[in-house]
Amino acid sequence: MTFCSLEGKRALVTGGSRGIGRAVALELGRAGADVVVGYRSEQGEAEAVASEVGGRAVQADVSDAEQAKALVDEAGDVDVLVNNAGTTRDGVLARMLDEDWRTVLETNLSSTFYTCRAAARGMMKRRAGSIVNISSIVGVHGNWGQTNYAASKAGIIGFTKSLARELGSRGVRANVVAPGYITTALTDAIPEDAREVMLGNTPLGRLGDPENVAAAVRFLVSDEASFITGEVLLVDGGLGM
Repeated sequence: MTFCSLEGKRALVTGGSRGIGRAVALELGRAGADVVVGYRSEQGEAEAVASEVGGRAVQADVSDAEQAKALVDEAGDVDVLVNNAGTTRDGVLARMLDEDWRTVLETNLSSTFYTCRAAARGMMKRRAGSIVNISSIVGVHGNWGQTNYAASKAGIIGFTKSLARELGSRGVRANVVAPGYITTALTDAIPEDAREVMLGNTPLGRLGDPENVAAAVRFLVSDEASFITGEVLLVDGGLGM
């Protein structure tokens, strides 16, 4: 048997059209899962990912409770849920707009609550299931100009630990993957001097790839990790030590 095989399991990945979400969807597909790619607006990209893994792309704005539930319902009996949908609206606290605070909290944290709530009942009934919520090293250590983002990602950690306690007796696991600085469209826009500081603080001396995060997710949702729940796995090149 293949290590960390997901044969016969259905996985829902939110924010699955690009970046880390895309890599996760592809990795779970390679592991044998039937993958549903959730997306908000990048239809072409999401359908391309779904086509590559022989899965489906389903549109939903998961920051809306009704749409998040509809996405889970459309996905069907979900064995694996990966919450990756997220956004940033950076700025110092003194000048942060209320809208920027709400948008980041709703997109990153409330969406995780909505999808987990929708998926948990079926998982508990079947007494099986695995949830991985994508946080960030910023949620562990904070970052200048990202009070909203840090709050949302720290909230995901506390939420997931509580969820793991609630669902454990029903055989359902919940864990967090917290990436460090990963090569994505967001990090591509970082000025070179700031990038050098990031690399200098990372013991491995490089940015990570989305595939590094996807491999960690695959392990955590697999049966090989069946005795792991409520944990935060940093995929950050040692930055968070």
